[in-house]
Amino acid sequence: MNEPSNGRTDPALASSGPDVVRGSGDAAVQAADERAAHTRTLNLDTIPAVPIAPDTANVRLGPEIDHACLSLLPLVGVWQGTGTFGNEPGRQEPQFGQRIIISHDGRPFLKYESVIWLLDADGGPGRPAAREVGFWRPQPDGSVELLLAHAEGRIEVFYGQARSLTSWAMSTDATWRTPTAPPVVGSTRLYGITPDGRLAYVEERAHTDIELSPHASAALERLAG
Repeated sequence: MNEPSNGRTDPALASSGPDVVRGSGDAAVQAADERAAHTRTLNLDTIPAVPIAPDTANVRLGPEIDHACLSLLPLVGVWQGTGTFGNEPGRQEPQFGQRIIISHDGRPFLKYESVIWLLDADGGPGRPAAREVGFWRPQPDGSVELLLAHAEGRIEVFYGQARSLTSWAMSTDATWRTPTAPPVVGSTRLYGITPDGRLAYVEERAHTDIELSPHASAALERLAG
């Protein structure tokens, strides 16, 4: 029945419009299955590209990098390697794997994405861990803004500047957390390209009950760019 016990039409049903044909649950499932016939075998790597120039993580390919981003040019690339957490003093063996992709589309910012996975006792891949996405935004005065959104429920706004042609020091100006996020209230990051060409960083974090202290560090090899 399409009417509740008070005899009035349910507004939710009325708003569905005259084109909706109501029937059994089996019919709805069948209809959804038919609509998905041409998409069920497709995934991220098989869907058509968007009708604009794609991002590139290689400054030699794709759109020309914006002049404003030249100070960040060494960061552009696909990087992967291992790292350690800083809250376990004396531990040297890698505890996580990480891939960072820093790309651009020709506009005056860089896109940033990081995926981390924990390593098992033998150094093999364990389970997925932290993910973050964001943007590096160079400014006319030489400063740099870094906006990061974390899957764990936190958004950070970093400000900083280059310390040299191949290193950048960043610290948070603001941090927003959801009620379920870890109680991180601030952090710093130092990124740099090592003499052997790796992307290295050190991150410190402060919690509501813990002063700023080492959180993680890694050195990543260049895979592309």
